[in-house]
Amino acid sequence: MAQIALSVSITLGVGTLNFAGAARRSGKLFPGSSRRTGTNLCRFSSFQGKGIRCAVSSSSKNNGGVAEISESELAKHFYAWPDNKKPRVCILGGGFGGLYTALRLESLFWPDNKKPQVLLVDQSEQFVFKPMLYELLSGEVDAWEIAPRFSDLLANTSIKFVQDKVKLLDPCDHYDMKNPKNPSCSGTVHLESGLHIEYDWLVLALGAEAKLDLVPGAAEYALPFSTLWDAQRVDNRLKTLERVNFSKKSLIRVAVVGCGYSGVELAATISERLQDRGLVQAINVETMICPTAPPGNREAALKVLQSRNVELLLGYSVSSIQRVDDAETSEKPNNNRPSQGTQSELASSRYELELQPAKRGSQGRTLEADLVLWTVGSKSLLPTLEPSENYHKQLPLNARGQAETDETLRVKGHPRIFALGDSSALRDSNGHLLPTTAQVAFQQADFAGWNLWAAINNRPLLPFRYQNLGEMITLGRSDASVSPSFIEGLTLEGPIGHAARKLAYLIRLPTDEHRVKVGISWLTKSAVDSIASIQTTLTSVFTAQ
Repeated sequence: MAQIALSVSITLGVGTLNFAGAARRSGKLFPGSSRRTGTNLCRFSSFQGKGIRCAVSSSSKNNGGVAEISESELAKHFYAWPDNKKPRVCILGGGFGGLYTALRLESLFWPDNKKPQVLLVDQSEQFVFKPMLYELLSGEVDAWEIAPRFSDLLANTSIKFVQDKVKLLDPCDHYDMKNPKNPSCSGTVHLESGLHIEYDWLVLALGAEAKLDLVPGAAEYALPFSTLWDAQRVDNRLKTLERVNFSKKSLIRVAVVGCGYSGVELAATISERLQDRGLVQAINVETMICPTAPPGNREAALKVLQSRNVELLLGYSVSSIQRVDDAETSEKPNNNRPSQGTQSELASSRYELELQPAKRGSQGRTLEADLVLWTVGSKSLLPTLEPSENYHKQLPLNARGQAETDETLRVKGHPRIFALGDSSALRDSNGHLLPTTAQVAFQQADFAGWNLWAAINNRPLLPFRYQNLGEMITLGRSDASVSPSFIEGLTLEGPIGHAARKLAYLIRLPTDEHRVKVGISWLTKSAVDSIASIQTTLTSVFTAQ
């Protein structure tokens, strides 16, 4: 779907008051509407006569529709669905779970008047293909390739998109076996802008955020690496450090906390980028890297890390992080607060990490770094929502803040709410919680889309069964390791593994149009790199003669 543009004007008789000129008073009409979140993908339309006319316009031919909002609903600021007779599906979160569920619904065959209206809500204007964020640091991909705008991805679909942040959930589909109800809607979603969305079916795919409150100082001085903004911020800090230390002989020290997949991929990518100008120190409480990875991937990663300027500090946990003032010229009380200065000033900062050994009797140590990256722990975004007024309507959450679901991905006690990805707590046949990986969310989206089709058409729902297709890890611009599950003991390493990984991710990009654009871009870059390599080789040969 192309961008949704909702503009506002007030018509009184023959006079018109431009809403933009009354922006300061808009908060009184629409609570929270004065706070903007990102681009203007969701604003209000026109007031006409006694009611409000909320028009949704789009460059897509499939979009459109005008809905009337009465004066009594004005204070509540309801989203106007184009057709009140068709099912209304609201999907919260535009990651692998949410976006791919929406696209799955779009691809299915629907009987007449049964195709649902789908509204996708995300606080960002871009979908992010997170497994390839590391390639942004290496310069192997461009941002548009792995972070396309929702408006571009949905341009040729009937899916509508609203850029906003979810504030509160108010479901009313809870089970009442003695007194069954058939309400006009199954619940309402409240957004931070003040918009209320009534729905018939709800999909929770809000994802997770980095858990930075594990040790003192992590929230202030460590940078996470889970969003596009995180990757861009890390890239900017590295560029600043490279510029400031260009003429210096001292090494750029980067501390990576955590040696799971994310930590190892970061350490490998940054060490290749800095080469002899930097030292990467990777810290892990376990005595091995990637403890849950297949042996082939772990051995390939260990071999690459040992061949570069990477120091593995295994068997240590970080107990605190502090900033050290190199110049030691300031003793103000707020000296330990995060710097608000320029990038150059941030680049001159040093950070001190206190490490505690996991094994008793071992010696602790102190580590200094120019940049601290945090890859340990994540937390679901569901608990950050404000609670509903009625306690019995709240979602059943586990200790990790994930919604408890049955095997069909429906939230327990809420037959019209589905949860997947980081928002879902689903166990496998052995009773273990499924990992919160992109592969799991990708597969769950396919089942969620089908089960929504089945529920709307009164068909039986399918139980979700996760199939581990294998694991992949990037180790640099031309190095990766792939361990497919269908061939036991096989591991593709080096350039072959790198090519296999990129091909697998190219296939999993969200739409055919985007796959074609990215595929052409990657082929062009590969051709340019090959020509440059041939020219370099020929130059070396002729120079030697």
